[in-house]
Amino acid sequence: MASDFISVIQPGDARQREGGNDKVVPILPVRDTVLFPHAVLPLTVGRESSIQLINSLGEEKSIVVVAQRDARVDTPQPQDLHAFGTLATVHKVVKMPNQSLFVFTEGTERVRLGEFSRIEPYMMASVDPVPEAPAPKNPSIEALQRNVITQFQQIVTSSPTLSDELQTIAMNIDEPGRLVDFIASSLPFLATNDKQELLETPDVAMRLERINKHLAKEIEVQQLRNKIQTEVQDQVQQSQRDYYLREQLKAIQKELGEMDEGQKDIEELRQKIEAAGMPEETKKEALKELNRLSRMSPMAADYSLTRNYIEWLAVLPWSKSSGTAVDITKARDILDEDHYDLKKVKDRILDYLSVRRLKADMKGPILCFVGPPGVGKTSLGRSVARALNREFRRISLGGMHDEAELRGHRRTYIGALPGQIIQNLRRAGANDPVFMLDEVDKLGRDFRGDPASALLEILDPEQNYTFRDNYLDQPFDLSKVLFICTANVLDTVPEPLRDRMEIIELQGYTEEEKKHIAFRYLIPRQIKENGITPEQIEFPEESIGYIVRHYTREAGVRKLEQQIGTLCRKQARRIAEGKTEKLVITQEVITEFLGGIKIRVDTEIAERTKRAGVAVGLAWTPAGGDILFIEANRMKGKGGFTMTGQIGEVMQESMQAALTWVRSNARELGLEEDLLKDTDLHIHVPAGAIPKDGPSAGVTMVTALVSLLTDRPIHPLTAMTGEITLSGNVLPVGGIKEKFLAAKRAGVTTVILPTENRLNVEEDLGPEQTQGVDIRYASRIEDVLSVALPRSRAEENHDQAVREEVLQHTA
Repeated sequence: MASDFISVIQPGDARQREGGNDKVVPILPVRDTVLFPHAVLPLTVGRESSIQLINSLGEEKSIVVVAQRDARVDTPQPQDLHAFGTLATVHKVVKMPNQSLFVFTEGTERVRLGEFSRIEPYMMASVDPVPEAPAPKNPSIEALQRNVITQFQQIVTSSPTLSDELQTIAMNIDEPGRLVDFIASSLPFLATNDKQELLETPDVAMRLERINKHLAKEIEVQQLRNKIQTEVQDQVQQSQRDYYLREQLKAIQKELGEMDEGQKDIEELRQKIEAAGMPEETKKEALKELNRLSRMSPMAADYSLTRNYIEWLAVLPWSKSSGTAVDITKARDILDEDHYDLKKVKDRILDYLSVRRLKADMKGPILCFVGPPGVGKTSLGRSVARALNREFRRISLGGMHDEAELRGHRRTYIGALPGQIIQNLRRAGANDPVFMLDEVDKLGRDFRGDPASALLEILDPEQNYTFRDNYLDQPFDLSKVLFICTANVLDTVPEPLRDRMEIIELQGYTEEEKKHIAFRYLIPRQIKENGITPEQIEFPEESIGYIVRHYTREAGVRKLEQQIGTLCRKQARRIAEGKTEKLVITQEVITEFLGGIKIRVDTEIAERTKRAGVAVGLAWTPAGGDILFIEANRMKGKGGFTMTGQIGEVMQESMQAALTWVRSNARELGLEEDLLKDTDLHIHVPAGAIPKDGPSAGVTMVTALVSLLTDRPIHPLTAMTGEITLSGNVLPVGGIKEKFLAAKRAGVTTVILPTENRLNVEEDLGPEQTQGVDIRYASRIEDVLSVALPRSRAEENHDQAVREEVLQHTA
């Protein structure tokens, strides 16, 4: 019933009576407090004006207690007070050590403030009693009153701060108005404004309804609070129960000499760490993390993260290697068994194996196989692993643009894992596997990092013995790993990365080599994969040559294997349909199953070089080599020169150089010196949709121009390559093997090459590859023209006869 709110009072005189029935009474403003009639309320009076008011009271100690509208106002004025207050009697005043007064007041009746007669030193005002409108005696009021009592009892029972005596007092109050005032003064949760509203309501029935709403709301709040409290207590009790049971279990297991599951896991991890053979510093870090794990609760958020980290450290092959002696003869047999030719590559692998046999702790080389698609780069890496008797792991770098894919994420990230290098080492189970880093030329880069830069450390034997994955943050020795990279081109590989790798080029295959590969590898594999037997299908040698010549144009054999697979599937379908006879693959069968001829390499050159102004060049592409037609034409004009065919700047400059040489040597060529006075020239390089660039078609452009201007078609089945200078010299070019093989695939019988490329031919091309092709070397453009163009009418007639024979034979 007591309330410890500070009330602010202004000093005054004793109660005075003035004319009429109005009483003039001292006004005691209070903060956040409402005094109800028949309620006793202790007030702490601290303001100077309020102390003067209390001290000035005479025999009749009556005051009016009024709540302030705003509790923050220190010196309230009449407008700062509510219009309704409570007439009260001061029963006792106690002086406190801090000079304030402790005043016991008892409310007697509701009053309305009238006119203020004094403001200083304390407020005095006339007051009018506010009579209550008694509630009617009817069942609804009685029911409402009972409901209020019941709710009040419920609140008192569930509240730890309210005395149980309040229930008894409330039950003994029969008068509804007095009951509401008692309950309102007893509830600490009611806001000051709500209490003031009840004080200002003279209608008892309305007061009952309002207090009923407040009680109902408080009961709902208490129920929610109890529910929340119960849930929290249940959780706490469950956690405590689990803890006590776990501790008891530990004590029992300790007495029995047993270990719980968590201790077993810790001990197993400890044994794995001891057996892993990791470096001392790494082992120290692993044991430190393990001790930290043993002190953690399995329910802790970091428990699974720490456990995963320790498991990664424990299962890596720190000191485990294949350890088998290398048999050089057996390795050679395996390489020959899996791949045809590729002599340079096989020699390099056998050299490495030989050195490793003599020096077991040598660092692994970083090899890079560069070549067109389908020549066997990836499968060669698998054969190397088999020859070494090591684990083989392939990591595709094509499209990778996040450095963390290789080096891992730091442990602070959710779902962090080691990078592909460490993951594949774990799968390999040894620290010296063969790693195939496929498509290293197709690495990407973006805001997440540059994987090519991460490879700089991985592919450097001087650095990778202390390779640190971001997740493990411990050095791992990669120097025993044999890294083999593959690429189609080296242009997109950064120079520092290219410098760390030993480049081994794999050129394309000739028609004869493709036949060998088809009979030795492709046909048996496709027969097996398509569920038929060698007795059910037969591939004659001439049929394979026919497929190679007219259905594929590639440096490798991937397309050839697809065509052979198509023929095997057709036979499988025939067998499934009940036709069990053996299928012999003839040209007619090929045409039926694969469609008409896709590539007319034999007739294309003979057909297109019938007219003057057309020459055949040789080009290098990422997919191998290819032939390149250069066409020149003339028309009436004013000496204009047009170049088309989506050609680059270097190629355009070669065309300008070719034209300049022809004009400067017009007299030696038998042409008029002002030959372009009334003539426009146009050079076109089909196909127009393919970008082309480079200087190696210089001799071809000169030959095409001279052929056009002298009206002499070039010899049939003749192709050439070489860069030219303005003085007429022929300079060497690259990609000789690919260009030569492309010429041979196209049916060319005479190839003109720069003299300085003779060494490339001798190193890269064997006798079986150059067989059937006449190679001519030229150091001057005059040498090229003497080979490419006919020098007499008899040679022209012979060329015409050869063309007709080629076209007629193919038709």
